[in-house]
Amino acid sequence: MKPCAKYVASISLAVSFGINVPAWADEKQDFSSLQMQGVEQVTIDVDLDGAVERLSRAVQFPTISNQDRNDFDTKAFDDYHQFLVEAYPNVHKTLKREVLGDPRPYSLLYTWEGKNPDLPPALFYAHQDVVPVPDDSRDQWMQEPFSGAVADGYIWGRGVLDDKNQIHGILEAAEMKIKEGWQPSRTLYFVFGQDEEVGGPEGARYIADVLEQRGIKRFAFVLDESAPLIPGVFPGIPDNTALIGIAQKGYISLELAVHGVGGHSSQPPEESNIGILAKAVTKLEDAQFPYRIHEAVRHQYRYMGPELDEAKQPMYAAVAFGKDGEMTDLEKQFIEEMASDQVTRAMLHTTIAVTMFNAGIKDNVLPPSATAVVNFRPMPGDTPEVIIEHVKKAIDDDRITVRDISASTPATNVANPDGDGYKALEKTIRQIWGNDLIVAPFFVIGGSDSKHFQARDFAPDVYTITGIQLESMKEFAGFHGVNERIKVDEYGKTIGFFYRLMDNLEDL
Repeated sequence: MKPCAKYVASISLAVSFGINVPAWADEKQDFSSLQMQGVEQVTIDVDLDGAVERLSRAVQFPTISNQDRNDFDTKAFDDYHQFLVEAYPNVHKTLKREVLGDPRPYSLLYTWEGKNPDLPPALFYAHQDVVPVPDDSRDQWMQEPFSGAVADGYIWGRGVLDDKNQIHGILEAAEMKIKEGWQPSRTLYFVFGQDEEVGGPEGARYIADVLEQRGIKRFAFVLDESAPLIPGVFPGIPDNTALIGIAQKGYISLELAVHGVGGHSSQPPEESNIGILAKAVTKLEDAQFPYRIHEAVRHQYRYMGPELDEAKQPMYAAVAFGKDGEMTDLEKQFIEEMASDQVTRAMLHTTIAVTMFNAGIKDNVLPPSATAVVNFRPMPGDTPEVIIEHVKKAIDDDRITVRDISASTPATNVANPDGDGYKALEKTIRQIWGNDLIVAPFFVIGGSDSKHFQARDFAPDVYTITGIQLESMKEFAGFHGVNERIKVDEYGKTIGFFYRLMDNLEDL
């Protein structure tokens, strides 16, 4: 393949700076732009006033996932389900609706039968549940968090960005399609989980089991939430960017505990239970997992690298074309740069995050026990067994017990960024938001419920993106934060995005 002139110039520049250029550069591998060109932008006519009113109502149902799973508002979910039935009559006349979940059935599975049962199905995912609103943050909200207020050109409220705009964007588009007499060629599934914010063990994981048991061999395409379209969402890219997640890290939380003798604070032992646990946590934080470059990161920089600083393109190309088990000087330089940023550092290793610490009930009483919860986001290969062994070795204290308390999941498969599903998604993004933006795959450092599908053989091609344009990273702060909101006009494009995507999946 013939390399682009810009890339050859970058190689020359690297040599002039004394950077060792890897052997593959001599092979003249093509590092030209992979951005799709010339996609014609389209406008979808939606009932925006009605759609905004329906999303506003949706936000008013406090479908909260609390960490304490006994604290579950069944009425909020039941009422929300009934509202969906009333709000989307054509969907509920046409699609099969099931309410599933174990032990609590509050997740929704919709089946839209396709004209050709021989085609592999597609699945759209979103979640009903939202994170709580801490009492001490309520005075920081410009609108009441569960009011669904429509003011100043925005729809406000907890869940409007994460993730009810996706649920309603999907349903609005389906309602429009059904009114037009449209039926998909392949069967479409809509899955709306109930507990994504606490890992999805009751909802998404259960539905993934159900669909697998029903004999689905392979999904042609799965879409779930992830990063919205945002200028400056990724370090080094000030431009508007649509990042398409192609893989997710795993998830596991461990409880570290010490159980000993309590007593009166006037007679403290040489080491308190709190002190023992605090020392263990410090040792663990000092024992970080090693850095390595994931396959999804290589794909990410094959698409993103040609759009970045020209002087650094040899480094990005070294990552894009690198091989596992080998580490060039340029890849080491890449890791050094990435490790200096909190976001990009997390893409390179299994992370360790101490999230909870609990001990003591009174200021003059020595607690008989102390516990901490540590959350890990594993890279491939770092199984729960590997992580637990790492923790025990780092702590090296038999007084500390280690217990898996999570619905742990492994790192997922990697979706194909060169396949037809990715191309259909990029085409749809450009049809709705235009060509003046960067579209690239990326390695998701957080996670979403689709991990329960993507970790299985029947759903290798799972893509994640939140189909909404935000103005800036400031708006993204509302994601789990205060003043969660989306622009009214942009919500109309969300609906158009799902509408066009349903059309484009016909070409898979």
